[in-house]
Amino acid sequence: MAILQELGRRAPGILPPVLGALAFSYFAYHAVEGDRGLRSWMKLRQEIAAARTSEAELAADRATLERRVALLRPESLDRDMLEERARAVLNLAHPDERVIFLEPAR
Repeated sequence: MAILQELGRRAPGILPPVLGALAFSYFAYHAVEGDRGLRSWMKLRQEIAAARTSEAELAADRATLERRVALLRPESLDRDMLEERARAVLNLAHPDERVIFLEPAR
Protein backbone atom coordinates (compact mmCIF):
# COMPACT_ATOMS: atom_id res chain seq x y z
CA MET A 1 0.00 0.00 0.00
CA ALA A 2 2.90 2.31 0.69
CA ILE A 3 4.12 1.86 -2.88
CA LEU A 4 0.79 3.05 -4.30
CA GLN A 5 0.85 6.09 -2.04
CA GLU A 6 4.39 6.90 -3.13
CA LEU A 7 3.43 6.56 -6.82
CA GLY A 8 0.39 8.78 -6.25
CA ARG A 9 2.56 11.40 -4.63
CA ARG A 10 5.20 11.39 -7.41
CA ALA A 11 2.84 10.96 -10.41
CA PRO A 12 2.14 14.68 -10.97
CA GLY A 13 5.87 15.33 -11.36
CA ILE A 14 6.60 12.34 -13.60
CA LEU A 15 3.49 12.37 -15.80
CA PRO A 16 4.29 15.43 -18.04
CA PRO A 17 7.80 14.25 -19.05
CA VAL A 18 6.51 10.73 -19.72
CA LEU A 19 3.64 12.04 -21.86
CA GLY A 20 6.06 14.34 -23.70
CA ALA A 21 8.44 11.45 -24.37
CA LEU A 22 5.56 9.31 -25.64
CA ALA A 23 4.31 12.10 -27.92
CA PHE A 24 7.84 12.68 -29.26
CA SER A 25 8.28 8.94 -29.88
CA TYR A 26 4.95 8.78 -31.71
CA PHE A 27 5.82 11.65 -34.05
CA ALA A 28 9.41 10.46 -34.57
CA TYR A 29 8.19 6.99 -35.53
CA HIS A 30 5.70 8.36 -38.04
CA ALA A 31 8.28 10.79 -39.44
CA VAL A 32 10.36 7.76 -40.43
CA GLU A 33 7.82 5.00 -41.06
CA GLY A 34 4.61 6.86 -41.92
CA ASP A 35 2.88 7.28 -45.29
CA ARG A 36 4.82 10.50 -45.86
CA GLY A 37 7.89 9.53 -43.85
CA LEU A 38 11.53 9.22 -44.80
CA ARG A 39 11.27 5.62 -46.00
CA SER A 40 8.31 6.43 -48.23
CA TRP A 41 10.18 9.43 -49.61
CA MET A 42 13.26 7.31 -50.39
CA LYS A 43 11.11 4.63 -52.04
CA LEU A 44 9.38 7.30 -54.14
CA ARG A 45 12.74 8.70 -55.25
CA GLN A 46 13.82 5.20 -56.38
CA GLU A 47 10.57 4.75 -58.32
CA ILE A 48 11.07 8.14 -60.00
CA ALA A 49 14.63 7.18 -60.99
CA ALA A 50 13.40 3.87 -62.43
CA ALA A 51 10.65 5.68 -64.34
CA ARG A 52 13.15 8.17 -65.78
CA THR A 53 15.39 5.31 -66.91
CA SER A 54 12.43 3.58 -68.52
CA GLU A 55 11.41 6.84 -70.18
CA ALA A 56 14.90 7.28 -71.65
CA GLU A 57 14.88 3.72 -73.02
CA LEU A 58 11.43 4.20 -74.54
CA ALA A 59 12.47 7.53 -76.08
CA ALA A 60 15.47 5.82 -77.70
CA ASP A 61 13.24 3.02 -79.03
CA ARG A 62 10.78 5.56 -80.37
CA ALA A 63 13.53 7.55 -82.10
CA THR A 64 14.80 4.35 -83.74
CA LEU A 65 11.31 3.47 -84.94
CA GLU A 66 10.71 7.00 -86.23
CA ARG A 67 13.93 6.84 -88.25
CA ARG A 68 12.91 3.51 -89.75
CA VAL A 69 9.43 4.78 -90.59
CA ALA A 70 10.92 7.88 -92.20
CA LEU A 71 12.90 5.60 -94.52
CA LEU A 72 9.67 3.93 -95.67
CA ARG A 73 7.81 7.16 -96.49
CA PRO A 74 7.12 7.69 -100.22
CA GLU A 75 9.07 10.97 -100.40
CA SER A 76 12.22 9.38 -98.98
CA LEU A 77 11.86 5.70 -99.83
CA ASP A 78 15.01 3.69 -99.23
CA ARG A 79 14.98 0.68 -101.54
CA ASP A 80 17.28 -1.34 -99.27
CA MET A 81 14.96 -0.81 -96.29
CA LEU A 82 11.94 -1.74 -98.43
CA GLU A 83 13.63 -4.92 -99.62
CA GLU A 84 14.70 -5.83 -96.08
CA ARG A 85 11.19 -5.41 -94.70
CA ALA A 86 9.61 -7.30 -97.63
CA ARG A 87 11.97 -10.24 -97.13
CA ALA A 88 11.39 -10.27 -93.39
CA VAL A 89 7.60 -10.17 -93.74
CA LEU A 90 7.37 -12.63 -96.63
CA ASN A 91 10.17 -14.85 -95.33
CA LEU A 92 11.80 -15.03 -98.78
CA ALA A 93 15.38 -15.08 -100.09
CA HIS A 94 17.06 -15.28 -103.48
CA PRO A 95 18.27 -18.73 -104.58
CA ASP A 96 21.91 -17.62 -104.52
CA GLU A 97 21.74 -16.23 -100.95
CA ARG A 98 22.73 -18.02 -97.79
CA VAL A 99 20.59 -17.57 -94.69
CA ILE A 100 22.14 -17.79 -91.23
CA PHE A 101 19.66 -18.24 -88.42
CA LEU A 102 20.64 -16.66 -85.11
CA GLU A 103 19.04 -17.13 -81.74
CA PRO A 104 16.92 -14.15 -80.72
CA ALA A 105 18.52 -11.83 -78.17
CA ARG A 106 17.33 -12.38 -74.62
